[in-house]
Amino acid sequence: MAIEDHQRPHLFPHDTRSTEGYTAKSAGGGGRPDAPAQPRGQHSQNLRTQLAEIALVQQERVGEQLAVQVQTAIGIQIEFESQHAVEFAAESLARDNQGIELMNVRKRGDQVLATVFVPQGKLVHFENLITAYAEHRTNVNGAPLDNRRLIDAIREVRVATFESLWTDSADALPADDAEVVWWEVWLPGGESRLLAIADFRKLCEFAGLLVRERVLHFPERSVVHMHASKLQLLQSALVLNMIAELRRAKTTAEFFGALPLDEQVEWGNDLQGRIAPQHAGNSYVTLLDTGVNHGHPLLAQMIDNVDRHSVEPAWGPDDGDGHGTELAGLALLGDLAPALADNGVLSVPHRLESVKVLRWAGDNEGESHGAITAEAVARVEVTAPNRRRVFAMAVSSTDGRDRGRPSSWSAEIDRLACDFEGQGEKPRLFVLCAGNTRDPNVWGDYPAALSTNLIHDPGQAWNALTVGAYSELTIISEPYGHLYNSIAGAGGLSPFTTTSASWQTSWPFKPDIVMEGGNAAIDAAGFTSQMDSLSLLTTSHEPHQRLFSLSWATSAATALAAGMAARIQASYPAFWPETVRALMVHSARWTQPMLDAYTPNGVRNQVNMRQLLRHCGYGVPTLGRALYSAANSLTLIVQDELQPYHKVGSDIRTRDMHLHDLPWPIEQLQALGEIQVTLRVTLSYFIEPNPGDRGGIDKYAYQSHALRFAVRRPLETEMAFRGRINAQAVAEEHGLPGSSGADAGWAIGERTRARGSILSDSWTGAAAQLANRGQLAVFPAMGWWRNRPRHGRFDRGARYSLLVSIEAPEVEQDLYAIVAQQIGVPVATEIAV
Repeated sequence: MAIEDHQRPHLFPHDTRSTEGYTAKSAGGGGRPDAPAQPRGQHSQNLRTQLAEIALVQQERVGEQLAVQVQTAIGIQIEFESQHAVEFAAESLARDNQGIELMNVRKRGDQVLATVFVPQGKLVHFENLITAYAEHRTNVNGAPLDNRRLIDAIREVRVATFESLWTDSADALPADDAEVVWWEVWLPGGESRLLAIADFRKLCEFAGLLVRERVLHFPERSVVHMHASKLQLLQSALVLNMIAELRRAKTTAEFFGALPLDEQVEWGNDLQGRIAPQHAGNSYVTLLDTGVNHGHPLLAQMIDNVDRHSVEPAWGPDDGDGHGTELAGLALLGDLAPALADNGVLSVPHRLESVKVLRWAGDNEGESHGAITAEAVARVEVTAPNRRRVFAMAVSSTDGRDRGRPSSWSAEIDRLACDFEGQGEKPRLFVLCAGNTRDPNVWGDYPAALSTNLIHDPGQAWNALTVGAYSELTIISEPYGHLYNSIAGAGGLSPFTTTSASWQTSWPFKPDIVMEGGNAAIDAAGFTSQMDSLSLLTTSHEPHQRLFSLSWATSAATALAAGMAARIQASYPAFWPETVRALMVHSARWTQPMLDAYTPNGVRNQVNMRQLLRHCGYGVPTLGRALYSAANSLTLIVQDELQPYHKVGSDIRTRDMHLHDLPWPIEQLQALGEIQVTLRVTLSYFIEPNPGDRGGIDKYAYQSHALRFAVRRPLETEMAFRGRINAQAVAEEHGLPGSSGADAGWAIGERTRARGSILSDSWTGAAAQLANRGQLAVFPAMGWWRNRPRHGRFDRGARYSLLVSIEAPEVEQDLYAIVAQQIGVPVATEIAV
């Protein structure tokens, strides 16, 4: 009798890779045209006149700065406006060695606006550029030194204003200039950042403006929160002069409260007797929420009192709202409705710890949510430093105005996840909610509303696992239920969820996965309602009054996802956070209703696949698939590290490519011939963030580095494969042949899947064709570690997790056993009965 055919541990091949020098192949040109030639004499004179006016203002402003004895930002901010519909190399305006810094880059219609800080005495740099342009200067060989492309593209230069610093949505500006609100202030970073913050606080104090104590630090920016009106800022030129960007602080975090349920003590006692805590792998869910009341009989044995914390000790760790205790139940026990109806043992291999980060909706006004998150992480890690944690946060801002752009909060989560400041020794896995659509009137516009209700901050974090909601709950059991229908059909997206449907194509696909988040109901007149029977059952924070409560939306989905990640972590203690995240995505599949909605008639072109990914992520993960391989469905997992870049002379270049030769059942796949099989590949890594609104220009990229994967094609030799990927390989092999054209059969495709820091795709084709596909390359792409050499990050290594699965129908060959034998893993296949 075969045992555990569907519950075999995943395989971990060793020494699969070889390393070779890597040079990216050119992707070709494109983009906007250069600016048409301007009349040099007139154009240069106009720009000189504008610079002269700026110089007078700078002289006056520097005098004011010296009078109040600030020590940083002595100079002026100026704004460059481009010509219409032309290429404008805004990054070339900066000169790090002269202290000339690009503060932000914005778009206005078909124009580019760039704000630049110019220190005292450095306006001469731009005067010299214009002089060289006016005089048609060349070098000794006749090559132009006239800066024509840059100068022709400039339409106007002027002193920066409030609008020059505003990088948020226009809708976020207060309607009344006198209204006092909280602002998110992005200050320049660098070696003097602490002195700059002190100067900023001094100027704000002079102006009567309140600045919060908490500060976030990123490689090139520091972020503080300030309380002021726009009118006060317009009257505080010295304050504005220190700011790189100005955004509206996020409205306080949102969450759903509970609906009451009748106490069902007998059910609770029965379930309590069937819970089997089996703490394995030192695995914990760390819940960052409203606290947890651990006196609930279903929770008490899985959370110790000492594991309940608060970012503000005066708050205490208890949950006065209910949200945190509800999510604790879901993260540990899952949806209680099916658990109560079952008679089996409920094994729980992980435990829970809690950090109270807010008390109610409206709490923490004006505070930095990123700084609070960092403080919460620090509290548990100081108390118990060696635990393996999944940080779960179902708290988000109330809107989706970031549209994928990194915020201070999402960037701080990316920073905490990668831990590159700690040399990457302690990366962290964050599971975040996508954010909820709370307006019942919007639910009635389902499914169209899914495309306009966008993921909330910090759900755009690159390194986090962002969770949206779908639902299988469609049966309405209330007495009046016959008057209603569920809004979403079984397997469709929940009406509560948010998506990244209208984000720019360069931002990552979010959510990453979707999990059960409940459903809503609608009657014949179009009135919508939440229903108990369409919600998830969980633990109440007031067990003396009722044992059970309800939860729904992306909060519930996030708690379920965190519990699943903790179970994976418990089963595989050697897994990195990057690997746990990868397995969640790798195990996910789209439901048929999702495919029907976003790939109509089965058409999987790039447009449809992007819509599918931006609405549904990679689909619904399955715990069994994430934990186990099977005889006919095996997963190979490689955890490795490469160095993306290095310094050659004065240049920073790409360095390493890894070529993985995986143990592969070649003969068995060839024998299967035309039987259709699937190859699934997931690459997961963490980036170091460098936030700031610079218009997405390459030189100032958000990600520290990017990694890509490529798979050898069915008829490709190893030499041809290397030549297709690696320009350096072509040069070294003297005419090594390469192959071109599309590789048919991929669900997403090479170009579309290259978003963010987790890439996943599947190829389906004949088994005989898969026999040649056991070789994969992992190689670097662009990032700020390369393009910002002054930070000295170019010699750092980058970890990655590579997951490769073969999925075949039920066949006689035990593909798992064949590969396990190549690795040297014994496989038990028979058991006496």
